[in-house]
Amino acid sequence: MDCYRRRHVAVVVTAIQLERLRRRRDSRRRFWVHPVIAQRQERGQFWALYQNLRAHEDQFFAYMRMSISSFDELLGLLESSLMHQDTFMRDSIPPVERLVITLRYLGTGQSLASLHFAFLIGKSTASVIIRETCVAIWDALHAAVMGQPHKEQWKEIADLFQQTCQFPNCAGAIDGKHIRIKKPVRSGSQYYNYKKYFSFVLFAMCDANYSFRYIDVGSYGSRSDSAVFAHSEFGKLLNDKALDLPEHTALPGTTSPAMPFVFVADEAFALGENLMRPYSSRGLSLARRVFNYRLTRARRVVECAFGILANKWRFLHTPIHLKLETAISAVKAACVLHNFVRARDGFNFEDSLTHSLHSHRPSVVRGHRQGAAVREQFTAYFMSPHGALPWQLDAI
Repeated sequence: MDCYRRRHVAVVVTAIQLERLRRRRDSRRRFWVHPVIAQRQERGQFWALYQNLRAHEDQFFAYMRMSISSFDELLGLLESSLMHQDTFMRDSIPPVERLVITLRYLGTGQSLASLHFAFLIGKSTASVIIRETCVAIWDALHAAVMGQPHKEQWKEIADLFQQTCQFPNCAGAIDGKHIRIKKPVRSGSQYYNYKKYFSFVLFAMCDANYSFRYIDVGSYGSRSDSAVFAHSEFGKLLNDKALDLPEHTALPGTTSPAMPFVFVADEAFALGENLMRPYSSRGLSLARRVFNYRLTRARRVVECAFGILANKWRFLHTPIHLKLETAISAVKAACVLHNFVRARDGFNFEDSLTHSLHSHRPSVVRGHRQGAAVREQFTAYFMSPHGALPWQLDAI
């Protein structure tokens, strides 16, 4: 009986090995270059459209999501890092085509299969191109368009917040957003958020011109805003007083007390000397309701910035079906492109009205006494003759 069982097991194992061998043999590449993509330079979307698009500025902008001059400047910055060497087997894909493919993905969110048939390149090739180009975009742009401000630049940011949002001594607005992704391999529930889908977090600090001044991308979707902020480089610099913020300054129209420069956030963040959040919504006095309204006017710029980002680079409208590292690189590239294009081509404000980036669920976090004292000073100022707005009582 044991001999029979051993023979039976041997037969089954042999059958499994033969099946694996057959599948491996059938999966071997049948073509060095598949006939579907063999005529890339004759029928591929880049070769068929690119030169015609350059003859029509409006159509080029709609396709690339930026002007011809911005595209040419960006290509000049990336060309050397995107250059690959030709071989005797095949010609490499030129930098300009690599950039077009990546911008088309970021601007539309097409699947790799769609890019495969549109540009007549392999799906794995499209994935590699997107990854390499997004990394190159971040490396080339982030220091120039997202460098850490110094004292004079912080003052300029605060002046613009005062002019546009009437919130003095405001150095920026911060928030965190979910970026929907497919489940990363062997990630468990780390990226599974309270909205019941997989995501990582884009944490950002914006100025009043809707530009990102700092981003942190890739934290687990299960984390709260306050936890992401605490573990971010920006949060650590703020807590360590290492952001080179200007010295305390009296609010406009007053001589004392000297007030710190602050960042405005929603109720998911902890109150601090340099971080203002709204009062709890229960049983608010008139003055505190006014403060919440004034803070919201300043904080909304980061929501608008997220809206412009998502509606400009529409791959953020749907789950990102890329490897986690590539998805993070794509979001980072989109953020620096947001600043790059914003500074050169402007933006359509209607793009900021809706977006698909989801806010975190507010969590209960504690502040400290010094932050509470600063918030009370702002509250009193917004009700004073020097700080009140004519319409604020009607708005609340």
